[in-house]
Amino acid sequence: MILHPGILALLTGGLITLLLILAAAALGSRVLLKWDIGSSSEQQLSLERRTYLVSTLVQYGLLFEALSFFLFIYTADDLHNLLTGAMCATGSLNANPYGFPALYAKLTLLFGGAAWIGLNYLDNRAEDYPLTRKKYLYLLFLAPVVIISGALQTLYFMDLDPNVITSCCGTLFSEGGQGISSSLASLPVKTMRVLFFSLFLFLLATGLSALKTGWRPVIYLHSFTSGLFLVTAVASVISFISLYYYQIPTHHCPFDLLQSGYYHVGYPLYAALFTGGFFGVMASVIDPFRKTPSLAGIVPEIERRWIVISLYAFTFFVILSSIPMIFTSFTLEGH
Repeated sequence: MILHPGILALLTGGLITLLLILAAAALGSRVLLKWDIGSSSEQQLSLERRTYLVSTLVQYGLLFEALSFFLFIYTADDLHNLLTGAMCATGSLNANPYGFPALYAKLTLLFGGAAWIGLNYLDNRAEDYPLTRKKYLYLLFLAPVVIISGALQTLYFMDLDPNVITSCCGTLFSEGGQGISSSLASLPVKTMRVLFFSLFLFLLATGLSALKTGWRPVIYLHSFTSGLFLVTAVASVISFISLYYYQIPTHHCPFDLLQSGYYHVGYPLYAALFTGGFFGVMASVIDPFRKTPSLAGIVPEIERRWIVISLYAFTFFVILSSIPMIFTSFTLEGH
């Protein structure tokens, strides 16, 4: 099983990224102690050359980690054919104690790594690289996440046993069961539908207002709403959106949407949701850097661009979620 192409790609890419992060973390300790952009010393010039090279390599490594989140899910879904009792990625991830922790670690790294890439992009837009210390300090905190994610992923794949019977998604995402997954599946459909679409309309209002006025409190409100909508949307996928795609009122699994029987709709669905959430929240994360003189005119421009991306991504997610509700005859009467 370890020779599965997806597993080999994930383990190899993860190892390369880990080595890059560790090398960058070592450089980061020197940057925190000795970086002085106003100096023209040989030491400073050497640091500038090395940081530019290392930052570029780390950026590609973290970009791989972001994309590998979806490769990890795809691989887990593909492995269900080899595991007894598994019908989708849920069964594969339940095959040993490391599956879901590895998924959560990779999700954390997806957003954490993307945030570093965004910070690096912003830093490179200014001539004096004002965020160099901050991004390398952040990298020191991100390094343990990379290590933990890689370790859990390796343990998960190494511990897979095709002879062990695993549980299917019907057990985990069943109404009336125990655990957070069952609780989400048991959420009232009517209430979640109203909350989902109402919050989306409010999200559009805050985003458009932020674009029109540029008022900082509205930008922060939009970012908060983006994070809230991201959480609400995940709960809505489990509660009612997935039901319209499956056309089965009791099947709440969010992973079956990734399968060919449903045209792999889960991939663009989740990609759009995560993209909208990330760029919506990041608009306020970078806002305090307006106080940096060399970034004062750059930050508002990037904020606007990221808000636009978040609005497009969230709108695409809602349209994709609404298609089966509008164009199929399936209904959830009594829910």
